[in-house]
Amino acid sequence: MELRIVVPSYCTIEPLRGLLSTKRRTTATLSASMNLAAMQHLSQELSVLKIFMEFMKAARGTSPLRGLESGRSLKVTRYIGGRTMAPKRPKGAGALPKNGPFDGPKTVESPAPKPPVSDALYAALDLGTNSCRMLIAQPKGSQFHVIDSFSKSVQLGAGLESTGKLSRASMARTIQALRICQQKLKRHKVKHMRLVATEACRRAGNGAGFMRQITRETGLTLDIIKPEEEARLAVISCAPLVSKETEQLLVVDIGGGSTELVWIDLCAVPSQERPKAIMRLHAGFHNANNKHAAAKVVDWISVPLGVATLQDHFDDVEDDAARFALMSWYFEEHLSEFAPYKDEQTRAGFQIVGTSGTVTTVAASHLGLKRYDRNKVDGLRMSSDEIDKVIRMYLKLGPTGRRRDPRIGQDRQALIMSGAAILQALLRCWPTDQLSVADRGLREGLLYAQMSADGVLEDGVY
Repeated sequence: MELRIVVPSYCTIEPLRGLLSTKRRTTATLSASMNLAAMQHLSQELSVLKIFMEFMKAARGTSPLRGLESGRSLKVTRYIGGRTMAPKRPKGAGALPKNGPFDGPKTVESPAPKPPVSDALYAALDLGTNSCRMLIAQPKGSQFHVIDSFSKSVQLGAGLESTGKLSRASMARTIQALRICQQKLKRHKVKHMRLVATEACRRAGNGAGFMRQITRETGLTLDIIKPEEEARLAVISCAPLVSKETEQLLVVDIGGGSTELVWIDLCAVPSQERPKAIMRLHAGFHNANNKHAAAKVVDWISVPLGVATLQDHFDDVEDDAARFALMSWYFEEHLSEFAPYKDEQTRAGFQIVGTSGTVTTVAASHLGLKRYDRNKVDGLRMSSDEIDKVIRMYLKLGPTGRRRDPRIGQDRQALIMSGAAILQALLRCWPTDQLSVADRGLREGLLYAQMSADGVLEDGVY
């Protein structure tokens, strides 16, 4: 290879520009056929390891230098202080092959990743009281691999408590978000999908009409699901987090407009089968046709209070601490009809799995994260005492401090306190040493349910 380049002071190639200084000048010749020892020697002598890497990539057509002719050497010139150094060319460096002519290095092109087959893609969309969220994924073993996602705060339930209807502004925001979802579904050619709406559309007087408007304007068909299905989907999404030692399980999904609680007895299920037993609940909480050891759903409830609706109830209370206390006790009053509420639960063998933005935010604060990291949060276990410590910190910060907290932010400082009030009420009733944090929810449940029903997961149909 014999290409000579003198690097001028106006050089614009970033890896070469850093070599320019002042004073004297030295040159070195790099060769694509150098052995490793020769490469290291040269880079140590001239401190041009980055140059060497760019040169080697240039020879393979993968660098900004790829426009240079191949089959030649690269001469790098720089200015340094001190004496001129001319490293000795290692013996055999740049030698031509003994047999046949040398045509220069062959350009090796890495194959582009194959796009996933559209038939294997599944989509799940959750239109909630606060957010519109979607996942597109493909089955992978007993789990799934996310191909694309979307999440947007649309505040669909804004003003719902006072008017009983979805406002024009909130519906317009939602339609705009759904158009983006429709474009993603079309681009990926997704054929298997489940698109659902929850509490806000269930309660709104114009909810059904809004579903028809969505179909007209976006071509998407959304189903308003019942509270039991919403609870069931939240449960199966959390199945991988269920401990094999758990005998009594409480799954909590704190949404924007409602909170679902499901109490499950796993005593009759062998410990190794407990996560799978949770997955089988996708067919129903009381499935008589289940041939396996079944998880027994003791009771479930959908409380029509979520982070947004609970906040709206006490929006006129100015004192931060007083509002928090009122929200917490008000939520607990709605648990009186939940069967396990009357019974005292021991901590041994008891697990709570919490899925919501509230629970994940509390976990991030507990870990002291400056930037949210799902890998550190999802599956984290916290005790009642640790959660209570975080909540007391939120109260001490006050509204201004919470707005400045990067884990909470300007938009969520009020909602995090209504969510924390719900969480505190639950832990007051059922203290635990292991609340598992789930950064997953309805969308994941919808994906698991579709894939499990189609038998495309490695474990087959549950």
